[in-house]
Amino acid sequence: MQFDKVIRAKMEFADGKTIDLELYPECAPITVANFVDLCKAHFYDGLCFHRVIDGFMIQGGGFVFDERKGLVQKNANTIKGEFKSNGVNNPLSHKKGVISMARTSVKDSASSQFFICVADTPHLDGEYAAFGKCADEQSVKTAVALGKAKTGRWQYYSDVPFDPIVIKTITIAE
Repeated sequence: MQFDKVIRAKMEFADGKTIDLELYPECAPITVANFVDLCKAHFYDGLCFHRVIDGFMIQGGGFVFDERKGLVQKNANTIKGEFKSNGVNNPLSHKKGVISMARTSVKDSASSQFFICVADTPHLDGEYAAFGKCADEQSVKTAVALGKAKTGRWQYYSDVPFDPIVIKTITIAE
């Protein structure tokens, strides 16, 4: 799929790994603008991937992992869900490497949390706002490798990595 405008982002992790992203405002303009604004405000700095499911997705962008307190939520404003069942024609399919917005059962509840598919997940098409993808094969491989982290329960949460996967920063190429 080719798009006229592509915004590039780089996700850097505390351990030095990186994931390069392409964001597609033609598919989800509100979502991309929200993500870019949060990145530029350094909202994601220090947050972790708090939900990791091998063969499905890795989810982050909403929690800090504190050694004493556990997962501490960081909130952001909600946005409109840009997907078919919510009245938006979003052609991007949830294939391996695609980045999409996480949400609750409320269609317009997405805010800062996102996930990267580590496998093809077509059952999410039309229900979640996909807004970009990993920019290259190495970035896909990094996401898939992160998806293999050992996980367990922490407080009320399942699928939490035993060793925190911390986002150092996400930068937008200008």
